[in-house]
Amino acid sequence: MERIVIGIAGMSCQGCVKGVTTALMALPGVAQVDVSLEAGQASVACDPGLVSVDQLRNAIEAAGFDAPVSP
Repeated sequence: MERIVIGIAGMSCQGCVKGVTTALMALPGVAQVDVSLEAGQASVACDPGLVSVDQLRNAIEAAGFDAPVSP
């Protein structure tokens, strides 16, 4: 398992946290998701052979939030 941290913009409540968590957990290869409203990020434990960072970002964006690429 690999731990990937992705920044998330646009979350404002625990409902947002739940939406992002649900979207990420639905992806194959994702074992654990910890979303922090305060930090504006998700920490995802996943199998990089089954899910890519782009797929994680796409799931966040499909849930209605921005997942900007870090510089």
